[in-house]
Amino acid sequence: MESNLKVFKSDRFDVEDAASLSLFLYPDFLFIFAKDKNQSNICIHEYMNFDWNSLEQLVISDHLLKADIPATVYLHQKNFSLVPGVLYQPGEEASYLAFATDQQANASYFNTPLDSNNLQVISAISGKLKKSLEARFSELTFHHGSVSFLSYLFKERFNLIGQEILISIFGNQIYAAAFSNQELAAFNVFSIESKEDVLKYALILIKQLKFDRNHVRISLFGASSKSGITENWGKEYFHHFRLLTPHTNQNFTHGFKHLKSVNLFETNWQFD
Repeated sequence: MESNLKVFKSDRFDVEDAASLSLFLYPDFLFIFAKDKNQSNICIHEYMNFDWNSLEQLVISDHLLKADIPATVYLHQKNFSLVPGVLYQPGEEASYLAFATDQQANASYFNTPLDSNNLQVISAISGKLKKSLEARFSELTFHHGSVSFLSYLFKERFNLIGQEILISIFGNQIYAAAFSNQELAAFNVFSIESKEDVLKYALILIKQLKFDRNHVRISLFGASSKSGITENWGKEYFHHFRLLTPHTNQNFTHGFKHLKSVNLFETNWQFD
């Protein structure tokens, strides 16, 4: 596991300065952000080829995770559901999530309100995974991993045109959101193997929502040079196509290097 670890930190990093942690669990990798008392990021651990079943071992071995400080966990998984705030009923999470996937008997449910409580993002964590984290941290908060991207889109909604598709790439998956007249019309997560899959899901959304291919604007976040996705490539298919970097709500203490190479949405914007 250690061989898969990359460390990004400030020049004066001291683990004792860590006041809180954010853990971003993706399907195949993990990021740990350590923040100081001013909510500035002071160290990031990146684990590639990470298996969620290894979390219990990691909690014991990673020095960022040794202190009992508040920890927020973001689970990027397909087990989630969006529920309008006016329809959300506490205690009905299993019913909402039944449309996404079969639920485990010992699952623990959680929800995150967005857009001034107009939307609830519902998800769940397995009892085993939660127990591993509770063994280390006495103060834990859980969110579905999509909330950072969604919160950013709601923040930017008044800069959107009438027909928008916005896609965030992470590893071999994407979050795809569609807005119609600045209102969220569709949102989901998809697995991808190539840039053509990104194109495929954008076209599916256009067809489902009856968008005009000549007018819709496609915006991509997280496209790496390795993916082969460029603005010139996108403009072969869409009149309005752009690659974006999110505005930032994250602060970093002095000395972070090579962070841009990470190309992770949350290095710029995290749900607050």
